Amino acid sequence: MASILVVEDSPDIAELIEHYLKGAGHTVIVLGNGSDGLRQARHTPPDAVILDLMLPGMDGLHVCQALRGEASTAAIPIIMLTARGEEADRVRGLELGADDYLTKPFSPKELVARVGALLRRVQRPVATTKLLTYGPLAIDLDRHLVTLGSEEITLTAKEFLLLQYLIEHRGRVLSRDLLLTDVWSYQYTGGTRTVDVHIRRLREKVPYLGAAIATIKQFGYKLEDPAPVP
Repeated sequence: MASILVVEDSPDIAELIEHYLKGAGHTVIVLGNGSDGLRQARHTPPDAVILDLMLPGMDGLHVCQALRGEASTAAIPIIMLTARGEEADRVRGLELGADDYLTKPFSPKELVARVGALLRRVQRPVATTKLLTYGPLAIDLDRHLVTLGSEEITLTAKEFLLLQYLIEHRGRVLSRDLLLTDVWSYQYTGGTRTVDVHIRRLREKVPYLGAAIATIKQFGYKLEDPAPVP
C-alpha cells in the first residue's frame, strides 16, 4: 500500500482515479488546485504524485518543477496527465522531471498499472550488489545516491533506475522498447520519446556520461566503457 497524491481539477476524472487506486490498495489524497497540491506534497511527501497539466492556482509544469527542486520531494515518482495533442507540453513535463505521462482519455487500469510499476522500481529490494561504480561515478543502490567524486548528483527516481540499468548492461546495444519494458516495467504504446528525454536529462545532469552514452540511430542507446577522468 502506498500514499498517492492526485492533483486533478476535473471532479469526474479525479473520482475515477481515486476509485481505482483505492481498489488497488493505495491511500489517496485528491486536490484540485496546483498550489494546494504542492503545499500538500511539501507538508507530507507522498509515495507518488499523479499530476494534471492544466490546473488552477499553479499549472502542472510549475508544480513538477517545484517538486524536483526541493530535496524532500525531488525523488517522488510523478505521472503527468495531459490532453491529447499537447506534445510540446508532454515533452516539457518530462524535461522538468516527470517520470511518465498519460494522455486523456486514458484507461484507469493502465494508470494503476503504471503507478504500480513506478513504485515497484523505486521500492524493489536490492539483490546482491549494493554499490555500482562507473569510472568516477558511484551509485549507492540502498540510498538511491549518485556521486561523482565528492559531488552528489540529484536524480529523479526514474533517472536513477535508468542509469542503474545502463551501467548494469554496459556495452550492450539497448533498444528504446527494451528500456521501456525493463526500466518502466510495461510495454509502451505511445511512442518512445520518454526514453529520449530521460537520456538527455542524464547527459545534462552527469556531463561525464555525455559521450559515454552512444546513440544508435533509429534504435536505442549503448553505454560505452568508462572513459578516464581528465
